[in-house]
Amino acid sequence: MIETEQTPNPNTLKFLPGKKVSEVGPMEFLKNDKNIKVSLANNILSLDGTVMVFFGEDFITVKKEKDLDWENLKHSVISEINDYYSKGNDVVIKKDIKKSTPNSAPTKSNTVIEKINEILDSKVRPAVARDGGDITFKSFKDGVVTVELKGSCSGCPSSIMTLKQGVQNLLCHYVKEVKSVEAN
Repeated sequence: MIETEQTPNPNTLKFLPGKKVSEVGPMEFLKNDKNIKVSLANNILSLDGTVMVFFGEDFITVKKEKDLDWENLKHSVISEINDYYSKGNDVVIKKDIKKSTPNSAPTKSNTVIEKINEILDSKVRPAVARDGGDITFKSFKDGVVTVELKGSCSGCPSSIMTLKQGVQNLLCHYVKEVKSVEAN
C-alpha cells in the first residue's frame, strides 16, 4: 500500500511506496524534459496536471499545476506507481557502474567544498528529504555557496526561509569561510 505525505509545498505530494526507488541518488524530471529513459517518470508526467516527478532513495515526490486539486490526481499517481511495481520491478532507477575520478591533491578550496558537502549530506539533505526534496551543492565563490533545490523544495513558499535560516546558519556555523547561501 502506498502512503502519501503532505510537504511544505502545497503543490507537491510525497508518495511512499515502501520499496526502493532510486539506487543512484535523487533524480528530478520535468514535464518538458525530452528523452526521459525512466518509464515511471514518463507515465506520471503523462498524467494531466503533473509538472515534475522527483525520485529519492525511498520516496517519489510529484508536483502538480498550481490550480489543480490533489484528490483526483493523487489516485492516478498511486495507480501508476502500483502498476510499475506490480510488473515485477523492484526499483525505479537502478545503480549504474560508478564512474571513478582520479584523486587530486586537496587544495584549500577543495577542503572547504568538501566540508560544505559533508554538512549538506549529513545535516541538511536528510531533513530536506523528509519534506520530499533535495538540495545539491553547485558552487562556492567569495564566501557564497550556491545550491540547487529540487523536488518539493523547488518553488516552495518556505524554501527561502529554510535556505537562509536553516542551511545558511548551519554552513556559516561549521565552515568559517561561508558568508551566505543562495539558490540557483
